[in-house]
Amino acid sequence: MARELPRPPKTVDLHSDAFLSNLDEYEADELLAESIDLLRASLDAAIYWDYAEIRFIHGKGKGTLRKAVYQELAYYKSSGAIAQYHPAYHNEDIVIVNIGL
Repeated sequence: MARELPRPPKTVDLHSDAFLSNLDEYEADELLAESIDLLRASLDAAIYWDYAEIRFIHGKGKGTLRKAVYQELAYYKSSGAIAQYHPAYHNEDIVIVNIGL
């Protein structure tokens, strides 16, 4: 039997306080890793479900999460898994990932 991935939401908030309840148990680098793991899982599921696009909220802050998100998306693009990504026109705190052409 083939494994089926759950459908991800169309917009995913990558801020750790949006999906973790025990923040005080993590170091900063661990929180960043959890956010990137969520990005990967959500993007892989969106690809699996043939989404045209998915949005990720990375916010402003110091830019650490944004930088990690864009670095991860660059890898996905270079591997051919996604077509392109860009900041949302109305809100630069969100990146839009176009999966197919």
